[in-house]
Amino acid sequence: MSFGQCVTHHRDCLMLRAAAAPAWRSFRPLGSRGFARSRWKGPFFDIELLMAARDKQEELRELRRQGKSVQQRKPIETTCRSTTIIPEFIGLKFAVHNGKEYKTVMITDDMVGHKLGEFSPTRRRAKHPVKVIDPTQVGGPKR
Repeated sequence: MSFGQCVTHHRDCLMLRAAAAPAWRSFRPLGSRGFARSRWKGPFFDIELLMAARDKQEELRELRRQGKSVQQRKPIETTCRSTTIIPEFIGLKFAVHNGKEYKTVMITDDMVGHKLGEFSPTRRRAKHPVKVIDPTQVGGPKR
């Protein structure tokens, strides 16, 4: 049996299996391992961003030990909007690029599990002009 015939046979078997399954049972393709993709794949985060966050946390811990001000002055700049916020990022400031400029985002515990890009909108809200009604022309404009 050639490779093409094997693939066709496998696809036909899957379709028959799906047709034979009860209506209430959804058919999942092979490879899902019984979990959603995010469960077995894990959260996405940029390794360089994680290392920068760890360095910044260590820097802030050292300042606390010395009894100095613990304000993070300069945020960590990133263009990786798809990075998932993990617990190690709590308390840090990130400057997330929105396509034009960097927006500063302070990470809190409510943000864990979300993406950095959710907190730096890429589009502006449309500001339509407000139509001012002239009180002298109550019946509408004169022609």
